[in-house]
Amino acid sequence: MKDLAQEAISKALSCEWEEALGLNEEILLSDPSDVDALNRLARASAELGKFKKAREVAQKVLKIDPFNNIAAKALSKWKNLKNGGEAYSSNPTRAHLFLEEPGKTKIVSLLHLGSLKVLASLDAGDEVHLNTHSHRVAVTTSDGKYIGRLADDLSARLRKLISYGNEYLVFIKSANNSDVKVFIREAERSQKLKDVSSFSTEKIDYISFTPPELVHKKGEGLIETDEDEKEE
Repeated sequence: MKDLAQEAISKALSCEWEEALGLNEEILLSDPSDVDALNRLARASAELGKFKKAREVAQKVLKIDPFNNIAAKALSKWKNLKNGGEAYSSNPTRAHLFLEEPGKTKIVSLLHLGSLKVLASLDAGDEVHLNTHSHRVAVTTSDGKYIGRLADDLSARLRKLISYGNEYLVFIKSANNSDVKVFIREAERSQKLKDVSSFSTEKIDYISFTPPELVHKKGEGLIETDEDEKEE
């Protein structure tokens, strides 16, 4: 049974949801109260757009374990989704993308969140996109559905960096009905900005052998400070 569980987990990590669903159902034939298998079955069902089944399985988990956080969160995410709706279409997990690098990555909570239906379809690891406007930067799904927006100061900085040629990858870090966190990674840095970090490292980057009183932030002629950005 342990081998079946590991195989079910492996199939889920590679987003082979039909196979994952079948393996978890096989496990449950021997042990109908296996909470881990039930949670995996609920997730696989949701990924395939079978939201009614996903909710029923999650409710069964809560009857067995009323304090099961995974099932409770899942029910909250799926309550507004209908069968036959758009499935999650998650990408295989790529853990290395979430490695933090000073100056190159940032985790932020989005503001002014979109509809509950859109939020319910999000999952950790989903790739999303930055959509730049004249005074803000929105985050959207791959098919253009609005998720939320970045804070004004970060929006102002990223608009400038993108205008100079920087490119960014964005992934959902976590999502529920009241909070969505995204992981932003600098994917390509423009030659014009080769010494300019995308995100503050909260310390001055001193140039070797330069007296502190003569030091300035690298690239400050191209990118304004955070305080300047807030005044836009």
